[in-house]
Amino acid sequence: MMSEQWLLLLLADAMLIIHVLFVAFVVLGLFAVYAGYFLKWRWVRNRVFRIVHLCAIGYVVVQSWLGAVCPLTTWEMALRAEAGAATYTGSFIQHWLQSLLYYSAPEWMFVVGYSVFGGLVLASWWVVRPHRRVRPR
Repeated sequence: MMSEQWLLLLLADAMLIIHVLFVAFVVLGLFAVYAGYFLKWRWVRNRVFRIVHLCAIGYVVVQSWLGAVCPLTTWEMALRAEAGAATYTGSFIQHWLQSLLYYSAPEWMFVVGYSVFGGLVLASWWVVRPHRRVRPR
């Protein structure tokens, strides 16, 4: 049925957008923390933001070390396959690096890249310390 196929592709595109936003949060979040240090942005020291950011990249790093594919990629591909549309293989980042930059790399390089990036996020906790929680009096 055409309307069902259209809905599945719409949901797959929604997964793609969520994935792009997640990647943007992780990557731009780190740049914002370091830029905020120099530009005196108080919000980059927000403890909740920093914990969520650390957990996000931590999830990516653990997943890559386990050799697991991101659930957002899995769901997007399942929706596209169910709709009868073309799918891609490998990880989300691998696919888009190859598609946009014509660059292909082995899986282990992505594991190393994610791990190094995760290390930079972790290091930001010492370089740009989050505010301590203020307790009400």
